[in-house]
Amino acid sequence: MMNYNAMLSGLRDLVDNPTPRVPVLLCLDTSGSMVGDPIRELNLGVQQFLTEMKGDDLTRCSAETAVVAFNDSASCVADFGTADKLLVPEMEAEGMTCMGEGLSLALDLLEKRKAKYKATGVDYYQPILVVMSDGLPNGNRRVWDEAVERIRALCASRKLSVVAVGIGNDADMEMLARVSPRQRPVRLNGLRFREFFAWLSRSVTNVTASLPGDEPGMDLDALQALSAEPWPEDTL
Repeated sequence: MMNYNAMLSGLRDLVDNPTPRVPVLLCLDTSGSMVGDPIRELNLGVQQFLTEMKGDDLTRCSAETAVVAFNDSASCVADFGTADKLLVPEMEAEGMTCMGEGLSLALDLLEKRKAKYKATGVDYYQPILVVMSDGLPNGNRRVWDEAVERIRALCASRKLSVVAVGIGNDADMEMLARVSPRQRPVRLNGLRFREFFAWLSRSVTNVTASLPGDEPGMDLDALQALSAEPWPEDTL
């Protein structure tokens, strides 16, 4: 039989800090085409995001981030934790673009975290999934299709908000649109990762100031300003 203390060890942070949580999932492309400046700027952007999250007292206690990287496979770079405790190692670029595998792993991590919220009675806001890629998904097609269906079902039931970001001219915006059914994907104008993550940290801070169950408060006008392509008026 599992030791009771061992069972609680993964819940200790929730027991000690029962503040309602904002789960943020970063699902990031680290394929070979990201080598050089793109992966360097992505790493800097993630670290800036965590630093800015520490700057607001409420956000520091309530926002939890997990990082998933995908290339030839998917890996959990950092499981859910608040910004003051989360350690995200530097990511390296290599391999293919197994986005479906990355999304599937990210959703699995989210379901496990939600189960821990429920076990400890901690309330949580609508989770935010950020997907960033510079290419075309080329992993297992069945895994990709299943991940898309899971995401679309969660979005339809208002249980997930997705921000899909294309990096550079080769990003497949149609594929990214499949995982972002309620909001048009953004193609970043250049390597503006740090500006994007500054926008994301402000959005998460806005969420922490609202009530659990509310729609995430995202400044879409500010997000559009980072885009290389204008949005049609009916998407704003």
